[in-house]
Amino acid sequence: MRFALTLAASLALSAVQASPIVKRTGPVTTPKVNDGIILNYALTLEYLERKFYMDGLANYSQAEFVAAGFEDPFYANLNEIYADEKTHVSFLDTALRAANITPTVELEYTFPATDPLSFVTLSSVLEGVGVSAYLGAAASIMNKDYLTAAGSILTVEARHTSYIRASLGESPYPFPFDTPLGFVCSTTFRAKVPLLTVHSQNKVFSLAAAFITGGSSPVTLPFMAFPSLTLQCTQYYYEADRSSVTFSGAFKAAQKFNVDKNTPIYAVFFSGLDKLPVRVRITQGNSDYKIDRLPAGIAGQVYVVLSKSMTKFNDENIIAGPAILEVYPKGGAPSAPHPKCS
Repeated sequence: MRFALTLAASLALSAVQASPIVKRTGPVTTPKVNDGIILNYALTLEYLERKFYMDGLANYSQAEFVAAGFEDPFYANLNEIYADEKTHVSFLDTALRAANITPTVELEYTFPATDPLSFVTLSSVLEGVGVSAYLGAAASIMNKDYLTAAGSILTVEARHTSYIRASLGESPYPFPFDTPLGFVCSTTFRAKVPLLTVHSQNKVFSLAAAFITGGSSPVTLPFMAFPSLTLQCTQYYYEADRSSVTFSGAFKAAQKFNVDKNTPIYAVFFSGLDKLPVRVRITQGNSDYKIDRLPAGIAGQVYVVLSKSMTKFNDENIIAGPAILEVYPKGGAPSAPHPKCS
């Protein structure tokens, strides 16, 4: 069973008008963070995961998972993952209260899962985002005890990811490095450009915002969701150094950021420790952006944003995203048409 989920199939939901998430509509500055904000940021994601598993296990029976191809003990293992997420929520809530910091609360969510297969596939995406969130936030945690605790949660989320990916027939470890999406991370990217500093806390928050549909929290996190980025559905799976990618309606949406047809825009792909920019072009009809070939050397769950800069991929330059692609090595994608777009 090999089933890759793109953003067009899994994260296309946008936050509704009643959402408590603030949507970015123009230039922003990178907010300052502290350990309390980071813990509440993590708690926000853990609440989302807890609710996701609670709903899925209530909506689909053990027999339905087996009928979908997930044989025992898969259902029991899903319950273990759900128990882990409940423990993470309780742990973070307790840690915040012990530090006299008001914790956030569970909000209202909608998940685009309609059957056991789409539920498990979305689980893979959410667990991957969780790994990227904890990994990216680690560099900004000042308290060593908090850092150790976050690292302990991170390794469990990574095991969740590997197990779910293997259950879907995907590689459980498709790349030598996981991808940090968090607060401040520095890395060298493979083009001949010097060391970069990347401010990216709004990226993970933007992914979470796609599922949050309402509710209110006593905590206001200093993040804003970027405008969504939609991948045009294609019957082919994505392959590194081969596949094209079309971003539906992206040029039209970018014009609110003072972008015109002469403004250089880059699709920046985050894979492992690499950030790889590819210049986009405007398609006929002046609505979409497109790249003709994915970068070489990317694999697994890959994130992409649109940026006005090819060297500084920060909140001031990002105009949309992230979107998520499942990318196969060149020549390694399934030969059958993608079931969501064929």
